[in-house]
Amino acid sequence: MDLGKIEPFEICSIRPPTENFSLTFRLSRNCGWNRCRFCPVYKEGVKFSRRSIEEVKEDVDRAKELDDLVIRSLPSAPSSGRGDYQEAERLIAEIKIARARAGKGDPARKKRDTGTEKGKGDAGPGEVDERSSWFSTWFKNEPTIEDSIYHLLAWRMHGAQTCFLGDSDSLFLSPDFFAEALSYIRDRFPTLNRFTVYGRTQSAVRKRPEELRAFREAGLDRIHFGIESGNDTVLEFMRKGVTGEEHIIACQKTREAGISPSVYIMPGLGGAQWSTEHALDTARVITGAGADYVRLRSLEIFPNTGLAEAVAKGEFTEASEEQVVREIRMLVENIKTDTTIVSDSASNLLDVSGKLPEDRAKMLKVIDEYLALSPKGKLAFSLSSRLRSFMGQYGGLTQDIVAALQPYIQGDQINVSGASEKEIQRIIRHIRSKLMP
Repeated sequence: MDLGKIEPFEICSIRPPTENFSLTFRLSRNCGWNRCRFCPVYKEGVKFSRRSIEEVKEDVDRAKELDDLVIRSLPSAPSSGRGDYQEAERLIAEIKIARARAGKGDPARKKRDTGTEKGKGDAGPGEVDERSSWFSTWFKNEPTIEDSIYHLLAWRMHGAQTCFLGDSDSLFLSPDFFAEALSYIRDRFPTLNRFTVYGRTQSAVRKRPEELRAFREAGLDRIHFGIESGNDTVLEFMRKGVTGEEHIIACQKTREAGISPSVYIMPGLGGAQWSTEHALDTARVITGAGADYVRLRSLEIFPNTGLAEAVAKGEFTEASEEQVVREIRMLVENIKTDTTIVSDSASNLLDVSGKLPEDRAKMLKVIDEYLALSPKGKLAFSLSSRLRSFMGQYGGLTQDIVAALQPYIQGDQINVSGASEKEIQRIIRHIRSKLMP
């Protein structure tokens, strides 16, 4: 094989946590809606675009060529050991040398000017701040050889059985397009046995039942819906373009088509002003929707979003951490359907996970233990929780976080008993500013 002709393929930077180690292909690029005030993802200088079936197939062929090289370069089946990565590094170096000789190179990593080329997004122009810069290093709109090979290696290390098809809403596609793409992927990667997508509930509402059944017959197993809230006031303020009732209809239609609905909700999205209504209406919508999974992703307000602008104008007041926890308690108490609650986001303060109704008491106990802490105890708990999330997400602490904690490090422990509440809150906010929900 001529390594100078090898090309990277486009992967999905934005995907559900359960698909972190799935093989991914982009059936479209970015978000065709991109109006949600809280969302920073597609407001970093990228635009929505459709992909032709020829483009998708070309990417699949590129992935297959690279996967064959990965398999041949490893001494045995991937084992998640350091040796696998060393072999991958060697392969990457060989390909890059061959591509350089052929006059090719990977796309340069560009700093994105937030607020420019924002399409339908409502974020205003502004300078790139630290959090936006941090985010742009994680969101990769253009592929490199490294991205592609490490993506394939991770997929093989974790069983080589799952596939996520992105980007933000694959339900706007025609069933015929989806079926042709999935068939082509399955033909070249026959070990795949689960296929999932993101979808807008509005798109599912618009699909005829026979169209959704065609997605299932093509091989789609699960749709991840970002419903965020069941309260119509919150949904309208956040410009979701959908109502709580439409959330219910979308999930019911999905289930009737034989596809598993998994929903994301956002504690804190109602702010201080709509906190109770947001929680209770979201519980009501989940009960009506009958989703198989309810995934908690607590609100984080990113700079250069419409929500950050609303905060600056006094139109939205961020809920406190305690208010967010009380919202989750209302959700656990009031969801009256068989479902599984999952806390799989770094933005969550507490790990509230389990099946309803059988694990309701266990989850409420986790919440009530936090609520029983003193104000200073809640802050110490929050600091410890945010540090664990950061280390879990990035594998260690950055120098700036270590410097902020230095006065409170005693041996191998962190003791903030002598710090003021304001200082602890400052450190927590700094850590949260670098977590990717």
